[in-house]
Amino acid sequence: MSDQHDPTFVVQPGGSLRGRARVPGDKSISHRSIMLGALADGVTEVEGFLEGEDALATLQAFRDMGVVIEGPHNGKVTIHGVGLHGLRDPGKPLYMGNSGTSMRLLTGLLAGQAFDVTLTGDASLSKRPMERVAKPLREMGASIQTGDGGRPPVRIRGGQTLKGFHYDLPMASAQVKSALLLAGLYARGETSVTEPAPTRDHTERMLTGFGYPVRSEGPLRAVTGGGALRACHLEVPADISSAAFLLVGASISADSDVLLPHVGINPTRTGVIDILRLMGADITLENQRDSGGEPVADLRVRSASLKGIEIPAELVPLAIDEFPAIFVAAACAEGDTVLRGAEELRVKESDRIQVMADGLSALGVDLEVFEDGIRITGGMLGGAEVESHDDHRIAMSFAIAGLRATAPITIRHCATVATSFPGFADLMRSLGLGLEVR
Repeated sequence: MSDQHDPTFVVQPGGSLRGRARVPGDKSISHRSIMLGALADGVTEVEGFLEGEDALATLQAFRDMGVVIEGPHNGKVTIHGVGLHGLRDPGKPLYMGNSGTSMRLLTGLLAGQAFDVTLTGDASLSKRPMERVAKPLREMGASIQTGDGGRPPVRIRGGQTLKGFHYDLPMASAQVKSALLLAGLYARGETSVTEPAPTRDHTERMLTGFGYPVRSEGPLRAVTGGGALRACHLEVPADISSAAFLLVGASISADSDVLLPHVGINPTRTGVIDILRLMGADITLENQRDSGGEPVADLRVRSASLKGIEIPAELVPLAIDEFPAIFVAAACAEGDTVLRGAEELRVKESDRIQVMADGLSALGVDLEVFEDGIRITGGMLGGAEVESHDDHRIAMSFAIAGLRATAPITIRHCATVATSFPGFADLMRSLGLGLEVR
């Protein structure tokens, strides 16, 4: 009997992927469209919104703070903005579900409000570090308390006067950068952030799209408080992090040929394409164009013989969410693939280095785990039962591994797949993956 609340994926071995598939809207951009649309003056219309649990948690939080939001209906959302100072006290904790992006960005956005608010999350989110955001916000004058060990819940006291400041990010983190820039909208003077390596820049692009000036000089991004956001029309591209599973799946399976239309190819997000191409993947970008300030293209991927590589350090922050899928590509490549400098993977929805290592080992893959990465030697994949640890990207990565396995793969606890890729099982089946949901 199927447990719809916490399904198990059972993947039959082998097969190929063929066809055209529109993957869900970009999660990062969907979150930010709600946040900035709510704070804008006027009515913002969004198309292609990701109707996954994470983005819906952000949407619900703004409804709880008095913002009228229509939809989503088939990816269309209409947001009746209340202006920068129009949010209302929700009168209860705001529940972020599984979404680290929601919690970290809202910590910054809410630091300058007039009301007190508490942010909570599910069991997985409640283990994730929040001091990386809270600490610099306190330097701006925010009053923020985190729970045990610097983890959620996050308690924010309203009525604080924020002052702009400069912060050198100790790690490459788009979420920390974005939280500080959003707090900077409410601060006196200029708030600036310098990052040690490029990270996704959706917040800066979208602020500009809403008419708010962002100063960019090399690795520095800055905003000056006291401006206003103007409502606009947004079209959310398909999420390259979701497309990554199809890029890997089609690459590793014989006779595959998949077209993925309207995928966001923001240069701060295309590390997965660069890494797979270095391994020998056959990926072409067709019909490149601009969509609301974000570059998009149709991605064509065909079967290829992959070779192991040392993953270049500069690509690590540009593919940080796609490494579970890349690890599967590495397990199917000839020779060794080595990743270093990726300790950030240990504090995602799960410890993605160890969890992927455990699952790949169960499939018979030869590997070595480092504190900041992994070595994977390509070879035959067997079957096994693996544990997703309630991490959507782990579950989907082992699902595509079935394309090269010699026996069935059973993946436990796959409910969180709906946070980023609703309809994953149906879409993959339509392309040729032997995936059963129990």
